[in-house]
Amino acid sequence: MPILEARDVHYAYETHRVLRGVSLALERGKLYAILGPSGCGKTTLLSLLGGLDSPTQGQILFDGEDIAQHGLARHRRDHVSFVFQAYNLIDYLTPVENVALSGTPHPLPLVEQLGLTPEEARRRIATLSGGQQQRVAIARALASQAPVILADEPTGNLDADTAREIAGILQDSAHQENRCVVVVTHDHALAKRADVILRLKRGVVSL
Repeated sequence: MPILEARDVHYAYETHRVLRGVSLALERGKLYAILGPSGCGKTTLLSLLGGLDSPTQGQILFDGEDIAQHGLARHRRDHVSFVFQAYNLIDYLTPVENVALSGTPHPLPLVEQLGLTPEEARRRIATLSGGQQQRVAIARALASQAPVILADEPTGNLDADTAREIAGILQDSAHQENRCVVVVTHDHALAKRADVILRLKRGVVSL
């Protein structure tokens, strides 16, 4: 049974139709990559899957139940973990403190695994580079116990070597930790690691 589904999902704002009947069935243990041209609605779809917004028409289901019936806040809190393109970190806290907010009792090893030194892990987020903040955002998502990870351009600000390492970590999160990992990406190297590639064009998803 799929853990997360979109059923005939439409989304529009004002007169602009972004999604036109998207249906997906996403399973645990798989890494999914959503590809498509800029502005085609990839981030919008990720937001709907994560309960950050509601479809104009259609349903998002978690374990077969409409997330709107049980509350979007509950879905965001208990079911999904995000890697935002804009990081959404608390800039006056350190990387260790940001990751600890996800509930993990030992954040430092995970932060170091993502490529930060112990010294960097104890500096305020505001003093770190964009690439370093990206690593922290990924560490925070991985530290969560949520069964679904939704990542928007998780390797976008990283060098090629680090991007490959992050792709491997995301793949392991799906295959070894039995999570459902969904990434929006323009990174073809990351897409090649995916078990399923979904292409979004003109508001419709195809394999």
